[in-house]
Parts: sequence; C-alpha cells; structure tokens
Amino acid sequence: MAGVLRAERVWVETFTGLRVDQFSRLLRAVRERGGEGCGWGRPWRLPLAERVLLVAVYYRTNLTMRQLAPLFGVSPATVCRVIQRLGPLLALEPVRTSQDAVERLWIVDGTLVPVRDRKVGASSRNYRFSANVQVIVDAETRLVVAAARPVPGNTADAKAWRDSGLAAHCEGVTVLGDGAYINTGLIVPHRKRPGRPLLKGEEEDNAQHRKVRARVEHTFSRMKNYKILRDCRQRGDGLHHAVQAVARMHNLALAA
Repeated sequence: MAGVLRAERVWVETFTGLRVDQFSRLLRAVRERGGEGCGWGRPWRLPLAERVLLVAVYYRTNLTMRQLAPLFGVSPATVCRVIQRLGPLLALEPVRTSQDAVERLWIVDGTLVPVRDRKVGASSRNYRFSANVQVIVDAETRLVVAAARPVPGNTADAKAWRDSGLAAHCEGVTVLGDGAYINTGLIVPHRKRPGRPLLKGEEEDNAQHRKVRARVEHTFSRMKNYKILRDCRQRGDGLHHAVQAVARMHNLALAA
C-alpha cells in the first residue's frame, strides 16, 4: 500500500507548520539523538524523514492512527510504534541562563490540556479532565524556554510551579507570573486589600505587567495550533512528550 505523504516541501509546509529548512533542523536533531537506528527486529519501512514527518503531522492534526496509516502507507500499529519511538526525541532542550541573564525577562504560566488518561488529568475549571502544564517563555523572543511535566488540572499554579523544578532554570533571571503565583518569589501584580484601593503607581505597574504577561498567552495560542494540545489521547508520558515536541517545533517556526 503506497502512502500519499512524503517528506517533500508541499507536504512538510502544509502539514507541519514548518518551512523545509526548519524541518531539516528538526530532522537533524532527531538523527543526532539516535532516531536513525531501529534497535532490534526488522528495519523501519519508512525512512527517518518520513517518520519524523509522521510524528509532526500527528501532533499538528491530532488525527487518529487509523487515519494516519493510509496517508503514509503503513499499518496503524506501525504508526503507533513510530510515535512512541520518535516522540521523545523531538523534545525541547531547556535554555540555560547565560552571562546576560540579569537583562532577560521570562514569563511563567500554566495552561490546561484536555486529556483522556485519568491517571494524568483531573476535573478542572474548564469542566473537563485536564492536565496543568507549566511553561516558561522568553518575553522578548516569545520562545519557549522550558516546560514542566504535566500535573492534574486541579493543581493550583503556585503548587505546580513549586513542584515542577523549573525554578532551577531561572536563577538570576527576572520571572513574571500572574496573581496565582503569590509567595513563589516571582514578580506578580499588586493585590487589592479590603478597604484599600490600589495606588496610582500600583495600577500603572499592574497595567504594564498585564501588557508584558500577555505574551505568554500569545505563545499558548500558537502552540495550540498543534491540535494534540486541544485533546490529547496519549497515555502515560505521551502528553509530556507531546508538549516538549510542540514547544520545540514552535521555537523552530519562530526562528528566522
């Protein structure tokens, strides 16, 4: 059975949201991480470029494996194995703080991703079983700096942040958060107190804070163009691998 999709410009740019040169960089990273090898057993039917394309198309469209199989000319079981094998190899590499860290401004926020796995998600404020994913974004470039492992969607952002381990990436960097991150050491808006309105300077600070923090919401909007983050059917670490891969592809798409 011959497939339709190939690792060619028209299919790559239509189905992945990446230019061919950006997709080539993704392919090179997967190859350097050992994606070319088949481990044991029979070799893969698809070349590495088409296997990486399959995973990217899966994350972008959220088609079922039965729907993807005829597009690539393989069986649904092969689609499943390709995603499980290569999905972790697309992971984002967290950015390390550099010499100009004091001049950087990062933003942290959590986003809810609907999931099917009851062991990963929980009923949350969007009235669905969701997982809370904490993400750090560079305020200037809107690139994803790091993303934490998902936690149940009913977990408060402050607790999810403390448990995520992302604070280790932020040493020496100014990090903004919304009002949910109070008492976490992040820069949060001024809060109104009973019987005490905000001062004029505090209102101006909050307005500037909102203007900058909106950039993380813009990033979430772009990341959720990859429909796997709108309804994740993966189980176990599948959502974690999907978030990491989407973050990497988002960064590649923003690259010059």
